[in-house]
Order: sequence, then structure tokens, then C-alpha cells
Amino acid sequence: MDSSVKIAGVQMNPTILNKEKNLGTILKSARKAANSGARLVVFPEAALTGYCFASLQEAAPLAETVPGPSTDTIAGLCRNLGTHVIVGLIERDGDQYYNTAAFVSPQGVIGKYRKLHLPYLGIDRFLNHGDLPPAVYDTTIGRIGIGICYDLAFPEHCRVLALDEAEIVVNITNWPGTTTDPHFVRLVHVRAYENTVYYIAVNRVGTERGWSFFGSSMAVDPLGTSLALAKQNEEDLFYVEIEPALARQKHRISVPGELEVDRIRDRRPELYGRLVQPLHDASRIR
Repeated sequence: MDSSVKIAGVQMNPTILNKEKNLGTILKSARKAANSGARLVVFPEAALTGYCFASLQEAAPLAETVPGPSTDTIAGLCRNLGTHVIVGLIERDGDQYYNTAAFVSPQGVIGKYRKLHLPYLGIDRFLNHGDLPPAVYDTTIGRIGIGICYDLAFPEHCRVLALDEAEIVVNITNWPGTTTDPHFVRLVHVRAYENTVYYIAVNRVGTERGWSFFGSSMAVDPLGTSLALAKQNEEDLFYVEIEPALARQKHRISVPGELEVDRIRDRRPELYGRLVQPLHDASRIR
């Protein structure tokens, strides 16, 4: 594994219902980033299809299997350039449809993540909840976990990835708004800091059927420090150089023998059982 890895985030403006155009943008941007030394290129949620669909019937013709035609094309590029790509699309699996992130390497599709937490927004209103647990992929560029947009709001998601020794957590998003949402910024920093991981969040831009998306993609290190911030409301391509070994240093020593913390080993999971119990009466907390 390399001691340092260059990652690129592509903050693009997908065109809804135009998969061919979006795939062309993805290939062009991935090539540009790889030629600049990026070993991982990250695209937004639903980058291949667009997001603000009015029904499943409208979106279904754009859905694909994973692996499938688009990921096979991306895999060919990855193979030629020696890079990895994470990209969002609508996945079809039999009669089920998911908001999915495909993870493509020079060896082909090495994994996929289906969005676990679905807001009542856009295509997520009509999709199936993800049925695959968060997974960490052990690659030549580091141990990488994936989330999609709203997953960021649930601390359990990133913590599970950290417990499985993720060094890098990638979140692909369609975060709506005309200006940068401060909650988005805070959560990215908190997830990185509380789990001692690199957190890479790549948002889209543009306006789609009345919904605007603010961009401001970012990368944060395991100490919660900003490493890169993309433009607001503009397409952008940003780069960040990371050292995965830093995310493996969970034991933090401020004053030897006097102030030392480890947010993984210091947990008390035997007392956290309530976290995994279903909520039987939601009305009690409204």
C-alpha cells in the first residue's frame, strides 16, 4: 500500500434523463484526474442519471445492474489508467431499485453500496432501502468505506466502518440548497474526528426541476482538519493528498501518561444495546 494517495473529487452537474451525456462527463473527468495522478476519483450521488425524478416509472429505464454497461465502460478506463472510481447511479436488481454507489477498480467492479437511509426527496421516495451492510474495501490505495448523502446524518454508519478499520470514508451526495449548509460542514468534520478517519464528501451542483445543489465538496483529515474545499454552486475538480497510516493511529497522546484517548478502544459497547433496538412507538419521541 502506498504511503500517500492522491484523491480527486468531481463536483459535476448531471443532466437528468441523459445517461449518455453524464457518462461522457464521468469518463472525461476521470481521465483528467487520473492523468494528474489521482488514484481514486469520486463522483456525486446519482451522477449517471440525475436525481429529481417524479416517479419510479420515469427513472426505471435509466437503471442498470452493477456490474452493467456503464460500470463496464468505466472499468475499461480504470484498467487503462490504473485508477479507481466511485460513482452514483440507480441500480436495478430484479424488480428492486436502489440508490447505489459503484466502486470500480482496474480489476473491474469490486463492490457496491446501496443507500441505507432514504429521505423523502427525489428518486429516494420510490426506491428500496439498501439491504447490504456497510462494507470496507481493502485496496491498494487504502481501506475504503462508502456512504451516500443522508447516511452522513447517522453516526452509526460511519462508526461501523471505523470498527471495520476503514481509513477513508467516501460520501457521495446530492445535498440541496442555494448556499452551503453549515450542518453539512459540521457533520463531515465530526464524522472524521470522532472516528479518526479521512472523510471525503462529494456533492453535485446545478438546478434540477426546481431543486438547487450547492456543491462545497470537501475533504477532512482524521483530526477533523479541512484539507480541501470545492467551489460553491460551480462545477469543480479538487485534489487532496492523504496518508492512510494517519487514520490507523487511533490512540491519541496529548500529554503522555496524563492525557491519552482512543475513541475506538474507549467505547463501552456492552451498555449501548438500546442503539440496535427497533423503535416500536415513534410517537413517544415526536
